[in-house]
Amino acid sequence: MHYGISFLGILVVLFLAWLASSNRKEVKFKPIITMVVIQIILSIILLNTDFGLIIINGISAVFSILLEYANEGISFVFGGMANEGEAPFFLTVLLPIVFISVLIGILQYLKILPFLMKGIGLVLSKVNRMGVLESYNAVASLMVGQSEVFITLKKQLGLLSKQRLYTLCASAMSTVSMSIVGAYMTMLEPKYVVTAVVLNLFGGFIIASIINPYEVKPDEDMLEIQDEKKQSFFEMIGEYILDGFKVAVIVGAMLIGFIALMAAINNVFELLFNVSFQRLIGYLFAPIALIMGIPLSEAVSAGGIMATKLVTNEFVAMMDLSGGDHQFSDRTLGILSVFLVSFANFSSIGIITGAVKSLNEEQGNIVASFGLKLLYGATLVSILSGIIVSFVL
Repeated sequence: MHYGISFLGILVVLFLAWLASSNRKEVKFKPIITMVVIQIILSIILLNTDFGLIIINGISAVFSILLEYANEGISFVFGGMANEGEAPFFLTVLLPIVFISVLIGILQYLKILPFLMKGIGLVLSKVNRMGVLESYNAVASLMVGQSEVFITLKKQLGLLSKQRLYTLCASAMSTVSMSIVGAYMTMLEPKYVVTAVVLNLFGGFIIASIINPYEVKPDEDMLEIQDEKKQSFFEMIGEYILDGFKVAVIVGAMLIGFIALMAAINNVFELLFNVSFQRLIGYLFAPIALIMGIPLSEAVSAGGIMATKLVTNEFVAMMDLSGGDHQFSDRTLGILSVFLVSFANFSSIGIITGAVKSLNEEQGNIVASFGLKLLYGATLVSILSGIIVSFVL
């Protein structure tokens, strides 16, 4: 029975993506079907073996060490500002961008990132039939995060079309960075976190290729990441430090505005209708929970958690799922856990817009213009990943 519901759920998600497509006649379904099959196979492997978990844990450990190094510099400058056991979001999450930006600059300077773009991107592009740059960007988003990834492309942002820019931003919003995978694993079962990370990588390509189909010309696909002028090593470090700090500050400002706006909307709905906007969205998400394979008796509560993630962020929703008084079955817990592992929420519109805008103002304005469509697509990616997992659980 649940196989039929899961199959129906996949069709519904693909149909919802098709409804929002900018060019429905150009959608190519063969690579889409191939990637869905790959998702199912990978979910079976990852949920029944330790191989994928070992790889993800290794990468996460590397980024945890890098964040510890970043905290050395943050503590030197801002030490004493936070109480013991408490630290502001800006210090612990945003300011490490500065250090990661420096590492990105070094990898750029040493021509390592362009090499990865050609290698990994070329392999993935054979499967998804999209551009090499798009495929590289998805992998880079996993490595360095949705804000930092645009620093790797800062010399290219002005050359990208609106269609390609949408796909790059969709990948950034659909995936999560290795630096916070460890934090997710303290609230969710690690096997679901690992599975979601891998499934979202392909899910982003599936949904973007339906919502935003386009052809990439060969001369546009092999854009090289190059400096506009020859820089010394320390000139490059200084430039990337400033770029990283600029991204951190602008992203922080965007978060303040968007989260405050959501709080205001919730309050207005409570005053007028005696129910929060977040709760209303929870009821709207209940049918989505059903097609994800969640039983009717759990659908409304599950929809509320899904709405919490959309309106606030994944951390708040994960804390609700792991610490709340919910009587979910193990299968529902697995489906919800996979759904929550992504950056698809209203705040991410501000984060991604701010990150791009800090590096290229014109392109940042373009990203802002399709912000809601970006969130729509990334949410479909999360739903699709949850449905794929429901086949296995």
